[in-house]
Amino acid sequence: MNRHLSRMISMQTLYELSFRKSTEKEEVLERNISEYSDKCEENFVRLLVDGVLKNIDNIDKTIEKSAPEWPIKQISLIDLSILRIAVYELVFKKEVPPKVAINEAIELAKQFGGENSSKFINGVLGTVFDNYQMKGKD
Repeated sequence: MNRHLSRMISMQTLYELSFRKSTEKEEVLERNISEYSDKCEENFVRLLVDGVLKNIDNIDKTIEKSAPEWPIKQISLIDLSILRIAVYELVFKKEVPPKVAINEAIELAKQFGGENSSKFINGVLGTVFDNYQMKGKD
């Protein structure tokens, strides 16, 4: 199964939920998964979306600390969705190697973000990783 595609579906779902009521999560998730059900890992998509939504306040605080010159409301919703998934994987889930989570986020940014999205996301996630590594050594 394709984890990159699963992350893409998670990003698409989180992006779409930015414009909808949280009560529509299951409907949006089902529709997005059904488009690629034979190629994606449905459980992984659900894990990412549910994990991000459950921890969104802490994830956003982590992003704000790592990009203080960019308030959350000024980050494009696509970039924010990508960052939220990657921060969830780096800080909360911790099952995916950090390099993989960061590289996957950069690839999504190249595919779906703006001209400078991949550089921005790489910078933010590099800071998140550095801060996380320091905490791990305390």
